[in-house]
Amino acid sequence: MDTVRIDKFLWSVRIYKTRTIAAEECEKHRVLVNDAEVKPSRNVRIGDRLMVKKLPIVYTYEVIQLADKRQSASLVKNYIVDTTPHDEMDKAEIARMTTFVRRDRGAGRPTKKERRDIDKLTSL
Repeated sequence: MDTVRIDKFLWSVRIYKTRTIAAEECEKHRVLVNDAEVKPSRNVRIGDRLMVKKLPIVYTYEVIQLADKRQSASLVKNYIVDTTPHDEMDKAEIARMTTFVRRDRGAGRPTKKERRDIDKLTSL
């Protein structure tokens, strides 16, 4: 196997949950191969550099081995190398820090006391 479709590869190395989502992201120009926008049918080769835009972060990967079947999470490191710069990863940390309150789904609206606590956190 010398090449694999980009949508199939992105799905197989668990960058996207489904192959359909991977294809849609390619169509929306959120996936670049060697700095070029690609269609889902574009073939990937060993050594290609992938850029995946999942805002606010642009992830960068290098293909070291091809896969056309879904791989377990522990084996993904055998197929791609994450070369995302640290400043891009810092954007994820900033996004996590700005999400200040986590409420369980179905917990309803916050009480007055919870609202005051939330306001205190946001005013810092």
